[in-house]
Amino acid sequence: FPDDASRSELEGRVLKINPVEILVPSDLSEQTHRLLQSIAAASAQADDRVRVEKRDSAQFEFASAMNTATEFYCHAQEKGSRSLSSVASLESPVICCLGPLIQYLQEFNLERVLGSESSFRRLSCESEGMILGAATLRNLEILNNQTDGGLKGSLLWVLDHTRTSFGKRLMRNWVSQPLTDPQSLSERQDAVQEILESPSLTLSSIKSLLSHLPDLERGICSIYHKKCSTQEFYLISSGLSRLGLELHALLPAIQSQISSALLRGLLLDTPDLLAPAHSHLKVLNEKAAKSGNKTELFSDLSGFPVLQERREQIQTVINEIQDHRKEVRLTLKTPALDYTSVSGQEFLIEVKNLRSSTVPPDWVKISSTKAVGRYHSPLLVERYKKLLQLREQLLLDCQKEWTNFLDQFGEHYHTMKRAISHLATMDCLFSLAEVAKQGDYCRPEVCEGQRQIMIRDGRHPAIDLLMGDHNQYVPNLTELQGDGRRTMIITGPNMGGKSSYIRQVALICVMAQMGSYVPACEARLGMLDGVYTRMGASDNIYKGRSTFMEELTEASEIISRATDRSLVILDELGRGTSTHDGIAIAYATLEYFIRDVKALTLFVTHYPPLCELERVYPEHVSNFHMAFLLNEPDINTDDGEVQPEFITFLYQLTEGAAGRSYGLNVARLVDIPVPILHTAARKARELENTVNARRRTKKLLSDLLSISDRSSLMAWLQSHSSLVQHQENTHPAISE
Repeated sequence: FPDDASRSELEGRVLKINPVEILVPSDLSEQTHRLLQSIAAASAQADDRVRVEKRDSAQFEFASAMNTATEFYCHAQEKGSRSLSSVASLESPVICCLGPLIQYLQEFNLERVLGSESSFRRLSCESEGMILGAATLRNLEILNNQTDGGLKGSLLWVLDHTRTSFGKRLMRNWVSQPLTDPQSLSERQDAVQEILESPSLTLSSIKSLLSHLPDLERGICSIYHKKCSTQEFYLISSGLSRLGLELHALLPAIQSQISSALLRGLLLDTPDLLAPAHSHLKVLNEKAAKSGNKTELFSDLSGFPVLQERREQIQTVINEIQDHRKEVRLTLKTPALDYTSVSGQEFLIEVKNLRSSTVPPDWVKISSTKAVGRYHSPLLVERYKKLLQLREQLLLDCQKEWTNFLDQFGEHYHTMKRAISHLATMDCLFSLAEVAKQGDYCRPEVCEGQRQIMIRDGRHPAIDLLMGDHNQYVPNLTELQGDGRRTMIITGPNMGGKSSYIRQVALICVMAQMGSYVPACEARLGMLDGVYTRMGASDNIYKGRSTFMEELTEASEIISRATDRSLVILDELGRGTSTHDGIAIAYATLEYFIRDVKALTLFVTHYPPLCELERVYPEHVSNFHMAFLLNEPDINTDDGEVQPEFITFLYQLTEGAAGRSYGLNVARLVDIPVPILHTAARKARELENTVNARRRTKKLLSDLLSISDRSSLMAWLQSHSSLVQHQENTHPAISE
């Protein structure tokens, strides 16, 4: 995949794939190493931390990697294996990574999985749906929250009501890679709608089947690589078999009661895919499998002739030993004598010490106490030794047959994997339906050929859930048209809800294109090719960037990648530098999106000059602000102090630009000391008066310079006599 100096594509893919290990060459660049270390450090839990494994850089050279791949695929005999020609046709960078990966997995005997065609998936931008870069995943809190890096508060937290481990992993993929294919999207929506509205008990039965399942996906992977225990195999195979049988019993009801094409395809296909689990499970002895006893593992030995023969040999020796008792009884003249076992030693002949004289001299004493001695006759010594050898050989045979048994099961790995993928998809669809029902969501209408966003009474999915029923989230209307008003400039007081609102719009678009219902009364959306965000102000120490450079790097990436089918969100661009430079950069960037990119754009700013773009581009730009009540306007106290204003936030999107940002209100909320607030309020008043005076003077001079005759001049002087007198007193140079 193409990338640039910021390595944002690499970062985005690592975040989406969420790998456990990353193999890198030993001569990896410092910038890339720092990026990977930052991702590893940001892992939510220590157990999930990404491990960066450095390998010899020579392994990543094309010639070496190609030799490794050629040798591996020449010997790949498994059904469905990639051909050498298909591997050789891969791009050079892919070969350079495949070679070291084969070598690394061979160290752990895990390379077998690379032989299959289904283990490869292309990561090109075109095939993975809506583009959500690393900055967007982070800023919209799609996979993790930005407070502590945890799950709570993220979009994934809202949508993930899955019951299985493999369903949970698939939901993460869905959330981070929304669809752009209209048919796939429509099929998901139809499936969710049927689950929501169908009175059929069949779907409820299927949903209950998914509860309390082991991690089947990782389980069959462990079986495939022959790394599993008998206990794990029994757990996984019995789970698969049970699912297959119960789904098979539901087939008539599924065919008659379910209409969704996606649901029918998943449910009708799965029982046949799980069929191999039945035949493997029925040859196992449940008790032996659960205890890990491989010698008794197979209840039916007809399919295991080697084990059957070894068992017969062992039984023959045991019979010979048992028949030998007659001779022992005659020799010792003890008709009721039987063998005893002590401390793992079997077939011991126990003789009281008082009768030790009757023991033949060629018998071997094994152990003794004060009362008895325990012996083996020469035949027992020889036969017992043979028995132990056969038992040891049986263990080896059982291990070999167990490995072969796992190999046979592994031949169905890709079939089973497909079945589990179907179950994971069902789990995710049930989850989306549950979220839609609990949150009172609506089904969005997603139109491929249109460039629009219309959301009526939209709510932020995470905040709405966090607030609960007691503090209802204030819904808002959003209307953007690609050919009409496609840009919203949003102003308003600090903490007024601007950032939450623009995140809400973006998250609703992401939810809609992953097939979910959305938190709104109505939603009509065009199919977006990507969502691009520039939000927040923080430096990036790992990447060696200052706050302002990080800000502009993100903006630069958006400028180069956004199209007229994208949603662009820019939150306070230009605030990391001086006011004039910041306004200039923000103005020029926003104008470029309006005039050239023509993307659907939400632009949050505290710079009033940017609101003038509505006048310049009236057909495409609208000014909005988050409504508020000014409860306590500036007043002078008896001692002359200026009091900061007090704001009540209404969180309602309202047309028109806000005159001020009321930053001192936030200072009051966080308990900045009162003397500092008074000083700040007074200084703000002075600065505002100075700016207003300059504006009046500029307008005065502009009007004056436009006068071309004496009569107009006299009329102007008469109408502005008091203002002219004030200017003469304050600026004598003007009167001269």
